[in-house]
Amino acid sequence: MQVIAVDAMGGDNAPMEIVKGAVNASKEIDFKIALVGREDAVKAELSKYKYDKNKIEVVNASEVIENCDVPTVAIKKKKDSSMVVGMNMVKRGEAAAFVSAGNTGALLTGATVIVGRIKGVERPALGTMLPTEKGFTLLIDAGANVDAKPSYLAQFATMGSVYVENVMGKNEPKVGLVNIGAEREKGNAVVKETYGLLEEQKNINFIGNVEARDITRGDVDVVVCDAFVGNVILKFMEGFGKSMLRIIKKELMADFMSKIGAGIAFGAFKRVKNYFDYDDVGGAPFLGLKALVVKAHGSSDHRAIRGAILQCTKFIEGDIVNKIAQKL
Repeated sequence: MQVIAVDAMGGDNAPMEIVKGAVNASKEIDFKIALVGREDAVKAELSKYKYDKNKIEVVNASEVIENCDVPTVAIKKKKDSSMVVGMNMVKRGEAAAFVSAGNTGALLTGATVIVGRIKGVERPALGTMLPTEKGFTLLIDAGANVDAKPSYLAQFATMGSVYVENVMGKNEPKVGLVNIGAEREKGNAVVKETYGLLEEQKNINFIGNVEARDITRGDVDVVVCDAFVGNVILKFMEGFGKSMLRIIKKELMADFMSKIGAGIAFGAFKRVKNYFDYDDVGGAPFLGLKALVVKAHGSSDHRAIRGAILQCTKFIEGDIVNKIAQKL
């Protein structure tokens, strides 16, 4: 039985929500889950649930990488942290994937140094699923490479396309390049050169430039950019979505007639809220590595952790690492 290692100490709600999410996921998959963290604390949480003891194990790690830790220093010095121990399990082949809601910088640093890149990959990239009118779109890179060369972006397009096709089930996913305009001649030097490289790639379905305002329509399945642009898009969408929901709720409660209307349309508003719910997707895969590393949101609850673990099973069963290697 293949193993998925989970950082039980990473994130704002660890280890409670991490353990609960792992227990729930274990009931749906034919994989073993290794909860990596301080043994006493993890076992105390596990004691609250009924689960198949053949499908969940605890791997002791005495240290924790905190959000305030400097990533490179933490990976180097905290050798017995849940994050480092978990990624070393992947490196040694003891686990097929690793999930963590902990320090993003430390996770990306550790993944590159410990797990390592697929041969031929210049830079791994973080892919994040964004909610759209038609489902989800993969944004790559969302946080790993602030400064990217055109050749990096071209590889991101290939890796993102492989992921969306095999994990999200989209046949010949449409790939767009984030730009300030749809016209080919728009953008800075890096984007213009990248456009040319993507046009030449025969292994992706490149449809041209896409403006940020058009991403949420869902007409493009993979949107490519450097991590500076990607992280701005990601954070803006998170903030805008939350603000819109707060505004709608405030106005619906503003007066008596609005409250009556809200009651009548409650089901519709609940469905709207679900558009912005990323818990089933679970996390952001770090693409281009020799094995899967998934970054879950720091505030992930048990539903998001469950989603991240289920996402790992699709990645492993889809043989994504080998497919990316073949495409590149």
